[in-house]
Amino acid sequence: MSLAVQIRQHGGPEELHIVDVTVGEPGPGEIRIRHHAVGLNFIDVYHRTGLYPLGMPATIGMEGAGVVEAVGEGVTHLQVGDRAAYASNPPGAYCEVRVMPAKCVCKLPDAISFETGAAMMLKGLTAQYLLKKTLPVEGLQAGDHVLFHAAAGGVGLIACQWAKALGLQLIGTAGSDAKCQLALANGASHAINYNTEDFAARVREITGGKGVKVVYDSVGKDTWDKSLDCLRPFGLMASFGNASGPVAPFALGSLGAKGSIYVTRQTLFTHIATREATQAMADELFAVVASGQVKIHIEQRFALADVQEAHRALEARKTTGCTILTL
Repeated sequence: MSLAVQIRQHGGPEELHIVDVTVGEPGPGEIRIRHHAVGLNFIDVYHRTGLYPLGMPATIGMEGAGVVEAVGEGVTHLQVGDRAAYASNPPGAYCEVRVMPAKCVCKLPDAISFETGAAMMLKGLTAQYLLKKTLPVEGLQAGDHVLFHAAAGGVGLIACQWAKALGLQLIGTAGSDAKCQLALANGASHAINYNTEDFAARVREITGGKGVKVVYDSVGKDTWDKSLDCLRPFGLMASFGNASGPVAPFALGSLGAKGSIYVTRQTLFTHIATREATQAMADELFAVVASGQVKIHIEQRFALADVQEAHRALEARKTTGCTILTL
């Protein structure tokens, strides 16, 4: 048996219920893992509310870290007793023990704690594919400006540090002066409080009127239109989330008028579709964290039983850095 957080219908945080579930043996290509910590991400809110619908009843959660208890047939990269961490479909991380596909589960280096592993996999792999793989047509070189929304969030703080390590000039946005200071302390070259400043005008000022090569945006509806105005010709608008709501339909012709710009909607799970791709990305993440160039900031910890409170804090944008559920 295992304690798990289950939803029986889409809705608010009150739909998150602690239940007992039976956990069986792993089948071919699967493992059973006992979690030491579980990561919280905004995609969990999308699953709970039904923006990304799930079949009911459902256990949500996309990342965790713990110890491998059992290994199914055909799994060769993990053994019983291995320390492991993952960001993976299908959802189901909000629990003590689960059976899951082994493909996206990686051995966790001894130098990285379970809490750090649980906090960093989805966010860190997201930062990796954005900064290393989601690139404007002209590429990114040291000294280039990029705009990163929600720079004081879990993905944002990792991206600030990683961008600095790559020599990029990251302009971060956040919703308070305190969050802007946090982004600056973690490597952002500039930080803009979008509640008190026009971020598009400020970006133009910072870049001498040229604009940025790429905008990385997990906010969605509230930042979309002005973000397009921040791009230089042939720039890339990279959407990877909808924290303020989905982006409204827009006229395709406007992209030409704004400088022949490009638009893409990215998702981590396309990038980690194979065992080889997942491991290569994780190796880069583990290396940059182990080197000290990127530090994982766990700013909030909630017990599994307090998951409703955790979701309320996440949705109210009261969190910074990473948030985990402890077990």
